[in-house]
Amino acid sequence: KFEAYIAYSLMLTGFVYPVVVHSIWSSSGFLSAFTDDENKFLGSGMIDFAGSGVVHMTGGITALIAAKILGPRIGRFYDADGNELAEPVSFPPHSVALQVLGTFILWVGWYGFNPGSTLGISPAGYADVAALCAVTTTLAAAAGSVSAMFTDMVMTRKATGETMYDITMCMNGALSGLVGITAGCSVCEPWAALVIGIVAGWVYIFWSNLLVKLKIDDAVDAIPVHFGNGMWGCIATGLFASPGLVDNAYGTPNYGWFYNWGMGNGTGKLLAVEIIGVLFIIGWVGLIMIPYFMLLNAMGLFRVDALEEEVGLDISHHKGAAYDLSGPSEDVKEKYEISTSQRKLVVPADDGEENA
Repeated sequence: KFEAYIAYSLMLTGFVYPVVVHSIWSSSGFLSAFTDDENKFLGSGMIDFAGSGVVHMTGGITALIAAKILGPRIGRFYDADGNELAEPVSFPPHSVALQVLGTFILWVGWYGFNPGSTLGISPAGYADVAALCAVTTTLAAAAGSVSAMFTDMVMTRKATGETMYDITMCMNGALSGLVGITAGCSVCEPWAALVIGIVAGWVYIFWSNLLVKLKIDDAVDAIPVHFGNGMWGCIATGLFASPGLVDNAYGTPNYGWFYNWGMGNGTGKLLAVEIIGVLFIIGWVGLIMIPYFMLLNAMGLFRVDALEEEVGLDISHHKGAAYDLSGPSEDVKEKYEISTSQRKLVVPADDGEENA
């Protein structure tokens, strides 16, 4: 219901996000990498440069909780009488072209989201950080797009014997790569961004299939993109953060676990902080939003009734369908056919014929 949108938006932006943001991004946050060296958690602090965890994972876990409590759409996993269907029913998008357009709008917007998180360009070193963010963002998105589409193609061919390329997988794979690189875009080398993007495509496919098995209905696969890859983005930073780039952006002595392992010390402090940050976000959001959504549901403010769902919320909530696909009425068609049949085609005479 529209009331539920308003209610949970107020709760999320007023009480949930501020705590997560303060804890990880504020100079006084307990997980922040921006505090003084002696106050950094495990001597490192959590690196989440543009918000794989703070932004995307927080929204993704909220969506997971909401989808579970709300329940699936009628006809997705169960029929109108509540009987389980033999196979889940897919609801195809109304316009793949608009889906592609929306994805590329988001992709371009990410160049403000990631490089823009430097919060400046003129101070020394800031331009280098912003430029790196733009490069890693591009590579991860492209890698995620290719990874998800071709992995899905291979899986489909193995299951059905047919080779098909799913544009939806391609687009959601790109978004997954974007979410996955958001935490470490300023501290990962370009080659690592490619790896993070490739894995992000696989993470998306895993979570998308897992939700179907669990009969959790995510109409646009927001949970795999934002929650699944929000987690992956934080963990990937703990693995791939480069020493020189971390020093440049944060000035912390803790780097990605792969680099520490390669140096022979095996220290995983940054990776540990990233995992703790992931668990903190899950715990805090769950603590607030699970009882909140359950309360909305118990009060009858969460889900529309079955008739409204069948008619569609564009009609029941927004004064009409978003797309008029009805076409002209039969009466109008008949009048048009009569009109065209009565028209006379006049062919102008040739100059030579007039002279004759």
